[in-house]
Amino acid sequence: MRAAGCREYGEFMASVTVFGAGSWGTAIACLLARGGHRVRLWGRDPTRVDQIRQTRTNAPYLPNVTLPETVDFTADLGHAARGAPVWVLAVPSFAMRALAEQLRPHCTDRTVVVNLAKGLESNTLKTMSQVLQDVLPPARVFTLSGPSHAEEVGLDYPTSVVIAGHDLQRGKSLQQLFMTERFRPYLSEDLLGVEYGGAIKNVIALAAGILDGLGFGDNAKGALIARGLAEMVRLGVKLGTQRETLFGLSGLGDLVTTCTSKHSRNRFVGEQLGKGRSLAEVLSQMKMVAEGVFATQTVATLARARKVDMPITHACHAVLYEGASPLEKLSELMTRQLKLERI
Repeated sequence: MRAAGCREYGEFMASVTVFGAGSWGTAIACLLARGGHRVRLWGRDPTRVDQIRQTRTNAPYLPNVTLPETVDFTADLGHAARGAPVWVLAVPSFAMRALAEQLRPHCTDRTVVVNLAKGLESNTLKTMSQVLQDVLPPARVFTLSGPSHAEEVGLDYPTSVVIAGHDLQRGKSLQQLFMTERFRPYLSEDLLGVEYGGAIKNVIALAAGILDGLGFGDNAKGALIARGLAEMVRLGVKLGTQRETLFGLSGLGDLVTTCTSKHSRNRFVGEQLGKGRSLAEVLSQMKMVAEGVFATQTVATLARARKVDMPITHACHAVLYEGASPLEKLSELMTRQLKLERI
């Protein structure tokens, strides 16, 4: 029996559980509820879930957004998974495999899983869809990515994203599920391209923040974005992605947004490093996760393994993990051997 107001799209009813009560999970729960869907938001901390239920706000993560009355809350993972044909996984990349393992007993061949994390698994170098396909093989796996800060989606600002997966029929249903007058999802078959774009742009955003912390201006930022895109394309193509994907929403679009926005966690971390703070100090004072901190290691490893020239990525790695001076690494980048411009 359908719940009142619950629309049906394709093979599944518009009943969704969002796993992860951070800023992005909260924003997506709001978005889906505004679209008239039945939404359950799962968080692992029962005390915080109760606070969200009572106040209908998630103050530590998204303080200016009121959750609609149609959003339900739970800290019971089994209860959250059962009865929801669509699972939206809004946890950091380092937590994805563990969550999927917990969800595995509840997964069927009708389960549709949408990943929101923009990162790579550090020990295996796998994308999130590859991790989910390892653990939840019956499910149909998709990734939603693009220029989409939680703070703006939560406030219903106009946003365009891309949903990527191999099952286009279900993908079209997901487009309908997420679409509102202010949220427009495009569809792509290039799942790996969308995921690699989302991970690599976070590394470049760290570098953009370092420039800001050093006090440099728009000229440097524009050059960094352009050459960062070149690194993204070089590695992405080597890893089997479609070149045009990396010039789309999940590549160039997200790269520009993350490198320039006041909401960008990765840009913020880089900015603090550029001002001379240590990585440990910066991270100890952050509630939210900056995926680029982890992606810098994995992307640098992939670049070395595939023999791809990625000087910005390696400079970031040196600053984050090798104690290098941001100003010295910038000087090295600027004085490299002169060459023709290539993408």
